[in-house]
Amino acid sequence: MSTTDDTPTRKLELDEDDLAVIRDVFDEKITPKLRRRHARTGTLSCEFAGPAYAGWILRFRSIGNDFEIIDYEYDQDGDGLDLDL
Repeated sequence: MSTTDDTPTRKLELDEDDLAVIRDVFDEKITPKLRRRHARTGTLSCEFAGPAYAGWILRFRSIGNDFEIIDYEYDQDGDGLDLDL
């Protein structure tokens, strides 16, 4: 007997390809939203890069008019935040 599980696989370690995906999506989609909200520093769930990254949290800070990802941390209970509020 087999079962089908539609739950996305969460990554417990991030490799260079994962980090590149997160950085690219962060720069393209999240940075403009952070600028509009005049963000300076904070934490976000990496769920914006896809369901496989939903358990990962990133810390960021502003650098001039841009943002830098400082660190990543796995948090199995981490939730995403809708920045389109």
